[in-house]
Amino acid sequence: MNDALHPALLPQGLSDLLAPDAAWEAEIVHRLTAALAMNGYERVKPPMAEYEDNLLSGAGAAMAKDTFRFMDPVSQRMIGLRADMTPQVARIATTRLKDAPRPLRLCYAGQVLRVRGSEIRPERQVGQVGAELIGSDSVAADLEVVAVAAEALGSLGLNGLSVDLTLPTLVPAVCRAKGLSEGEIAAVRAPLDHKDAAGTAALGGAASDILGRLLRAAGLARPALKALAALDLPPAAAAERERLEAVVAGLETRVPGVVVTVDPVENRGFEYHTGISFTFFARGLSGELGRGGRYRTAEAGEPATGFTLYTDTIMQAAPAAKVGKRLYVPAGTADAAIRRWHADGWATVAGLAPVADAAAEARRLGCTHRLEGDKILALG
Repeated sequence: MNDALHPALLPQGLSDLLAPDAAWEAEIVHRLTAALAMNGYERVKPPMAEYEDNLLSGAGAAMAKDTFRFMDPVSQRMIGLRADMTPQVARIATTRLKDAPRPLRLCYAGQVLRVRGSEIRPERQVGQVGAELIGSDSVAADLEVVAVAAEALGSLGLNGLSVDLTLPTLVPAVCRAKGLSEGEIAAVRAPLDHKDAAGTAALGGAASDILGRLLRAAGLARPALKALAALDLPPAAAAERERLEAVVAGLETRVPGVVVTVDPVENRGFEYHTGISFTFFARGLSGELGRGGRYRTAEAGEPATGFTLYTDTIMQAAPAAKVGKRLYVPAGTADAAIRRWHADGWATVAGLAPVADAAAEARRLGCTHRLEGDKILALG
């Protein structure tokens, strides 16, 4: 433990992002936030750290085990480094913007840090871009956030997009209607999450039959909705089913190029959600592009829904960044000429001293072109 660390060694789950990837990530953030702004979402910027009590209240409680905490030397109170930005935006909405007109549309972009990664997402520092629609409990709000997320991802030229819709409140509603205790509901969650039909039958008690049918209903939206329509659901669950049908119909019209699937029993990662929730994927990519859903804010208990997109996964799915035009300008080139090239969209790399072979120097510095007199020459 006392051995000197190599200066390039970083803690597990953390990494440097070099050129051109760092610039491409910044461009992704710019395009996503621009798409959100076009849909009326105004950007806010919460701090990296907050008091622990505020950060982990309400929806933030689900991130407690993933949050780094330390003592603030100024206030002598515990502080947490954000592991997710949604709770922070919810706090802003219910405090600083409590008198703003509803529904309130906010968006954000930034980095989060988590105590540990997961098998699917080993990274502990993750870039997030997201949006929250606060103050509306309508089906239209559910539809809007899913559609806006799809449109934002589509602005990056992503192909093969799919969104998986789920209802985290459906299983508890069915189980309670069948008389299962909270402990029994918690126990049957494990086989449901692992799509284990035998385990579900063994632990589901009086709800075993309907839970098994819910498991089998997962798949493409239209067949899944048909299977759900055949079930005799309790009133609360039936209302969620009707809401789901309306959202699916709206998505077919608004984002017809996105494949919509339904998983009625999925709950992992949606523990604090209170209604329709969703996850975005891209064909050929194992990780999630983003996820979101309905919840309630901590302080005022307002209805809200939103989503978070992950820039690291998006970078894997988005078309590769094009190398920008880099123009090598020899030492002594007039500043006015360099500014002219900048105005024409060139990034310039200025020589600091005369060289014998300008073409070789330009290649060494990663340029695509070089300036010779007033002429721009492409490097072969």
